[in-house]
Amino acid sequence: MSGTTTAAAALRRRAAGAGANRWVVLVVLCVSLLLVAVDATVLHVAVPAVTEDLKPGGMELLWIVDVYPLVCASLLILFGTLGDRVGRRRVLLLGYALFGVASGLAALADTAQVLIVARALLGVGGAMIMPATLSILRQVFPDRRERALAIGIWSAVAAVGAAVGPLLGGFLLEHFWWGSVFLVNIPLMLVSLPVGRLLLPESKGDGKGPWDVVGALMAAAGLFGVVLGVKRLGSGGSLGSLLTVLPLVVGAALLVGFVRRQRRRRYPLVDLTMFARPAFSTSVGCIVLAMLALVGLELIAAQYLQLVLGLSPLETGLRLLPLTLAAMAAGLAGARMLRRFGPRRMVCAGFCLTAFAVVLLTALGRTDDWALMLSGFVLLGFGLETTLFGAYESMLSEAPQEQAGGAAAIGETSYQLGAGIGIALLGTVMNAAYTPGLSGVPGVPAAASASAGHSLGEAYEVAAQLGGSAGAALRHAARDAFVHGLHVTLLVSAGLLLLGAAMALRLPRVMQCEPEKVDLPAPRDAAESRVSV
Repeated sequence: MSGTTTAAAALRRRAAGAGANRWVVLVVLCVSLLLVAVDATVLHVAVPAVTEDLKPGGMELLWIVDVYPLVCASLLILFGTLGDRVGRRRVLLLGYALFGVASGLAALADTAQVLIVARALLGVGGAMIMPATLSILRQVFPDRRERALAIGIWSAVAAVGAAVGPLLGGFLLEHFWWGSVFLVNIPLMLVSLPVGRLLLPESKGDGKGPWDVVGALMAAAGLFGVVLGVKRLGSGGSLGSLLTVLPLVVGAALLVGFVRRQRRRRYPLVDLTMFARPAFSTSVGCIVLAMLALVGLELIAAQYLQLVLGLSPLETGLRLLPLTLAAMAAGLAGARMLRRFGPRRMVCAGFCLTAFAVVLLTALGRTDDWALMLSGFVLLGFGLETTLFGAYESMLSEAPQEQAGGAAAIGETSYQLGAGIGIALLGTVMNAAYTPGLSGVPGVPAAASASAGHSLGEAYEVAAQLGGSAGAALRHAARDAFVHGLHVTLLVSAGLLLLGAAMALRLPRVMQCEPEKVDLPAPRDAAESRVSV
């Protein structure tokens, strides 16, 4: 046997050894993702307890809830590309440690300001963990068929985390104080840190050129401004408000500057030529549209279930559970569907199925039609997860392996931006359709109607203050107006989903499974890459 053949065989043996524990690695990565996904929603049910204990002001309470996703979204590109530079495993382990420390700080916070700082640090840790999980997954599963199955499991875990958050939070609040919703993270991180250090392989990009510190900070600041502006719009901020417009304008300007800077650099932080590939750019657009529909609809559905049907928070969570279970099923079946139908038909069909589910839900009224709701939520969860799975898999497979961290960060940023835009856009549509229904209610003063037009919850409060026939009339009109607004919002969502289906026609028809180069784990004593301004 020649020397070349012997070397090639040795290389294959080393690569096989490096990937022998890849399914164990997937379990570690899924635990990481589960913690981040749970932490994004677990605080929602604890807000009343936090308000009673810490007594935050209105702005402080808003920051307690929003600072985690805001910081996380703004730093994804920074830490995703840093992982490509200094090592994805290293960034992930640092994220574990920071997440554990910040969880302890949040659990023991005795003032609103300390809790805000702790939540911000949790966002930093989450931004270090999320892109690293996808980029390491990209490395340890070089075969696209196996990687599709791994991404399906990964996405199913993400769906579980989003649903488990409120249920876990509600259980803990019934038995412990509100800080327990954060304290539960620490034991899992104490296990994940040594196990991850032992099992996860280290990997980097090609290491060419210095890391663009200025570009990374521009991306972080730009995304922070855009996401902050979008969140303010979603929470009722006006485009005429300086506090809404300024972050949007400054953030957009920084992102434009970031793009121009990357195009000029010989070794860019993010290879923007990836967007020239139809499969990559289309996948990113599909992620945005899918999340835009999902988050806005979940928010409005929760309000419908609680305020129109009068269900408790726990009953609301249980009603939404079929959506999550259907999403899990789609994630687990995604690899087989992708092989059989290909990315184009899979993503397009997912969008169309979701649009059908949304139109079906327009039949909901003021009475509890649980059978219709169950059917709609199951189709909605399965269709959206099918779309997200196909889009994520196509995006990650299309990106070069050395750019895996940057590609994963772009995907996660698209996910967060789509969620923020969805709340702002669909919330605006909902308000525009809801408010006119409260004008001219017999016996209700104009000032009371104006106050009731802000939200259904506020309308109920105004109706209780009015009392009598006027209060009953306002409550009846507000409920009818909300249901009308729900129908209009669902139809707008269906239109956006059909737009996504048309966009998905640019994806490849079949799943390409060419053999790929396997990157071996970097030596522990490898020289550090340069960092440059």
